[in-house]
Amino acid sequence: MYSQALTVLALCTTLAVNTVSAISKISVVGSKFFTDEGNQFYLKGVAYQLLPDDPLIDTNQCKLDAALMKDLGANSIRVYHVDPNGDHDGCMKAFADNGIYLFVDLDTFTTQITQDVPMWNQTQLSAFTKVLDAFEKYDNTAGVFVGNEVLTFANGSDAAPYIKAAVRDVKAYRDSKNYRKIPVGYSAADISELRPMLQNYLSCGNNATESVDFFGLNAYEWCGRSSFSTSGYSMLEANATDYNVPIFFSETGCNTVRPRTFADQGSILGDNMSNTWSGAIIYEWIEEMNNYGLISYGPKGDAATATNAPDGYPRSGTPTPVQPDFGNLKSQWAAVTPSGVKLSVYSASATKSPPECPSSTAGGWAIDGKSPLPTLGQTLNRGAASATPTGSTTGASPSGTKKGSASGGKEIAGMGVGLAGVLLGFIVWL
Repeated sequence: MYSQALTVLALCTTLAVNTVSAISKISVVGSKFFTDEGNQFYLKGVAYQLLPDDPLIDTNQCKLDAALMKDLGANSIRVYHVDPNGDHDGCMKAFADNGIYLFVDLDTFTTQITQDVPMWNQTQLSAFTKVLDAFEKYDNTAGVFVGNEVLTFANGSDAAPYIKAAVRDVKAYRDSKNYRKIPVGYSAADISELRPMLQNYLSCGNNATESVDFFGLNAYEWCGRSSFSTSGYSMLEANATDYNVPIFFSETGCNTVRPRTFADQGSILGDNMSNTWSGAIIYEWIEEMNNYGLISYGPKGDAATATNAPDGYPRSGTPTPVQPDFGNLKSQWAAVTPSGVKLSVYSASATKSPPECPSSTAGGWAIDGKSPLPTLGQTLNRGAASATPTGSTTGASPSGTKKGSASGGKEIAGMGVGLAGVLLGFIVWL
């Protein structure tokens, strides 16, 4: 009887733990995200990269951060780099317990697809799928990125097929392993000369196995007292109105005007854009030298002596809101909660035709969208053609310039000047 009682107690404990961790999975239907219950999902997210290699292995820190994120009103985080060999169970449970989903980049510091020398090979694919293997088991893994700001100049569009080849092979691997259909997408720099060709190219064609499941845009156009029209958001909305997969801001939060009011969230999540866009991820959680932080772990110290602050900014501890920015964002998110559409109503008309594949034009978009994708192991041979950058990102983006390196000259295009400084700090510190 005692043994049976222990068995029942253990079962109840297990069920209780699972209930606490239970969170509805996210999937893509047409141009929208939906929960298992059939509710449309909108991102209210923050970029979360405390350390260069992996912020999801310190369970206690994740618990502290997740609780404050819930108070902020966040339901998503974006993490740029993880160690697939790490133990992520504690952190993923901490975020799930607080209703927070993960969008994670698959590349590593040495396997990213680059604009300078576009290639796609088995080493890259193996690294990408190793991250997918590590995170597919978590119900709050909402999506994965195969690249972040690979194209950083207007004349870099010949690298785009390598992004699409990565999407093709990651999705094929996902399906071969019988994983659930975790959405596979891309995060783009906001380059006006490539709008809307890049987003259309990545989702065009009749073969869905080669197309992104979602498209993210890193855009910092709305600064200070701007508006839907003057910020350029009206043009972004016009370019995405008939888009066939979910589209959202994978980074946003201009800080050239202080304090940050995050007034753009009213448009993104309100009547202006919520029928087309699926929310936004705010850059970023921690305060560092780029002044984008929503929280701080303590005052800046001496980088030469700090053990958990190689750039002088603490990377762990009790998170304290950076005001008034934190409060401003909390208020904006609390004021706008789009209900969206129920899947039961939407599914009957969910399928939108893919956009036309953009044609190559002299001095502009360089890729014929109907051309075959690169095969695994292929490297772009530009020959004698010059790769001199032309064009630039729009707005005050921390992702719009090439960053410093912590690993053999690797350029970090999407983690902000601050994180690049962290990496440099690690070199000095070591």
